[in-house]
Amino acid sequence: MTEKLVEAIVAMREEDSARITEDLLKSGTDPFEILKMGRDAMGIIGQKYSDGEYFIPELIMGGEIMSQVVDKVKPLIEEKKAEEGTKTIGSVVIGTVIGDIHDIGKNLVTFFLDINGFEVIDLGVDVPPEKFVDAVKESGTSVVGLSGFLTLAFDGMKATVEALKKAGLRDRVKVMIGGGQIDDNIRKYAGADAYGDNAQEAVALAKQWIGG
Repeated sequence: MTEKLVEAIVAMREEDSARITEDLLKSGTDPFEILKMGRDAMGIIGQKYSDGEYFIPELIMGGEIMSQVVDKVKPLIEEKKAEEGTKTIGSVVIGTVIGDIHDIGKNLVTFFLDINGFEVIDLGVDVPPEKFVDAVKESGTSVVGLSGFLTLAFDGMKATVEALKKAGLRDRVKVMIGGGQIDDNIRKYAGADAYGDNAQEAVALAKQWIGG
């Protein structure tokens, strides 16, 4: 049934996606497994966009469907988190950089960081470099996450890292980047410390850097 969930999300079948998610939860499927299927589906949608098969409306629709899936599994994960008494590990500032308004990946990373014990300061989308600088100063965080889907975002990421450097903050923060077309070449171009292909990798990086 998890494969059916991937298929339904990719095909933009909103009602089927909701029904299958509910059926999976009723059958006792691990909510993290459901999120993994959703992440896989969003990866396929992103690839279809890159291949010219899907366009912006499909990206938006896919994001909305994925948000509904997250809303259904979140209460169970929050309940589990409360039972385990998860302690706050540290804080992370995150946002979609200036020039980009996509938030599908950012929202997933924010959710995964939250349920893994991080205080997440989500700045939203189309965030100018100065806002990241201000958030780092105010929060005292040592981890910054820059998200972007469009190629326009690469310059925004670079400008944000440069702004952190100009403000004298670069030496005390680690910067991770992520998005549909991010690879190590983009990481080097932006001047970031690492990039992640998915939300789990972002969590692993944050834990590694903060020591959680």
